Amino acid sequence: MREINAKLITQTVKKLCIEANCYLGEDIKDRIQKFYEEEPWPQAKEVLGRIIENYNIAKDTDQPICQDTGMACVFLKIGQDVHVVGDIKEAINEGVRQGYEEGYLRKSVVRDPIDRVNTGDNTPAMIYFDIVKGDKIEITIAPKGFGSENMSRIAMLKPSDGLQGVKDFIVQTVKEAGPNPCPPIVVGVGIGGTFDKAAYMAKEALLRPVDVHNQTPFYAQLEGELLESINSLGIGPQGFGGKTTALAVNIEWCPTHIAGLPVAVNINCHVTRHKTEVI
Repeated sequence: MREINAKLITQTVKKLCIEANCYLGEDIKDRIQKFYEEEPWPQAKEVLGRIIENYNIAKDTDQPICQDTGMACVFLKIGQDVHVVGDIKEAINEGVRQGYEEGYLRKSVVRDPIDRVNTGDNTPAMIYFDIVKGDKIEITIAPKGFGSENMSRIAMLKPSDGLQGVKDFIVQTVKEAGPNPCPPIVVGVGIGGTFDKAAYMAKEALLRPVDVHNQTPFYAQLEGELLESINSLGIGPQGFGGKTTALAVNIEWCPTHIAGLPVAVNINCHVTRHKTEVI
């Protein structure tokens, strides 16, 4: 049994909060550059150029890519042979607290959804645990802005709605979102499971690099078909038109009940932030 002190978790979370908000992943930057080169609509091309300029400035000046530095979503894969010395949840929240303070990141969390009083330190984090083999902990920080989060949807479709019903719901969700989630977007999709599992898979799908398809050939093909359909909507970067509405569609799936067909869509803006470290 390997012991990991909770203080190490705090230090790692703090660092990842700052890095995720200031440095965009190479997969996203490569995809934006690709669509910039292929975009025929001048206004859309200019917007994509400004996006590229923005994330380069953020990197060079160690400043957040976006003013909405998000709600800290923390994904942990904990090896079953690990013993954490200390309170793991408090360690994570302390890391968020320190990261958002030291990184000069906007504190966006309210203590209650009704009274709307800001907690002042961007806690609590939304924490997701997964137990895996091994003696390490993989920590992923995914700050989630709510311009895109608010455009996310879930549907409990009927099995008779079939594949076409799934496609229609995903594309319609993006269409109704329009320019609100700051396109070009990344579309995370969860299909199957239960109401809550589908939503979790949709969010988890956003952690996958945009240049990596689902390992199941059927769903890999579906990702490509949906991306083509979404980009034919003509919403374009920041809603100015063009063929670059989405950078990728990432699908995760799992078995479900004979009577159900849950589908969740979790939209992320082009600032699809996430950083991972293994301790």
